[in-house]
Amino acid sequence: MGHREDLLEGAKKCLVEKGFVRTTARDVVSASGTNLASIGYHYGSKDALLAQAFIGLMEDWGAVFQAGLDGEGGSLERFRALWEGVLAQHDTSGPVWAASLEVALGGDQRPELRAMLAASQAEGRRGLISMLTGTPEDQLDDRDVRTLGTFYQALLNGLMIQWLFDPESAATAEEFTEGMRRAAEAMIRPRDPEAGE
Repeated sequence: MGHREDLLEGAKKCLVEKGFVRTTARDVVSASGTNLASIGYHYGSKDALLAQAFIGLMEDWGAVFQAGLDGEGGSLERFRALWEGVLAQHDTSGPVWAASLEVALGGDQRPELRAMLAASQAEGRRGLISMLTGTPEDQLDDRDVRTLGTFYQALLNGLMIQWLFDPESAATAEEFTEGMRRAAEAMIRPRDPEAGE
């Protein structure tokens, strides 16, 4: 590996161990075995490097689930299989989710980093749609990403926040899937005109 790749791997390690806020450029250099000048040369800034590392961690996380998901795309079985995988990876992915919350809750303290992470949202939404429905990412349009992708991302973020806040009371994959099934049934249930609905 060259310095660029070494920096990226070092930054990933730092994000998992320290998060965005506490990671310094020197931490990344120490974890990667490179030098401070390499960060500017290859990435422009520490925040740009950390944003790329975060995206890389999310891609690594998604790759764990891409292969071997049970169930037909769009089925409750697939839905449950994904959440089982998400929860099984909680110990590994929890620090990454906590790091992303640091940026989200930090307001405008790191505008460059926040903008880079915000720009990666569409890519994450495409990946979630593909995993849950089985539709290849290149067949998804902007409307798919803005509607279904946003919905799936809200579910994922909400579940991870519950686990970060209180793992003991967070839903299991089975409970989460049951909740989804019940919500969907309630939305498509025929309305009773006599009840004034």
